[in-house]
Amino acid sequence: MERREEERSVQFTIEARQLTNEYTHRPAFDAEPKQVVVEAANPDDAISQFISDSHSELVSLTRPIRGTESIATVKKNDSVFLLRVYAA
Repeated sequence: MERREEERSVQFTIEARQLTNEYTHRPAFDAEPKQVVVEAANPDDAISQFISDSHSELVSLTRPIRGTESIATVKKNDSVFLLRVYAA
C-alpha cells in the first residue's frame, strides 16, 4: 500500500499594496506595501489564507508560467489591493 506524501508547508511573503483609497475612491499612489508571512503548501493556499484572515474577496489571480511569484487582486470594503506572493 502506497502512502501519499503530505505537502510540506512553505513560508510565503505576501506584499499587499493598496491601489485605491477607500475614502476618495481614487488611486493611492503613495501607499506603502504591507508584508505578511503566511505558511502554506502552495501560493494558492497562501492567497486563500490571506483572503480569509483579512475578510477580503478575490477579484483576480495570475499564476506565472515561469517564475516564482503569483499576483492577485483583492477587494476589501471599498478598497482594492494588489497582492504579490512569493516564497519567503
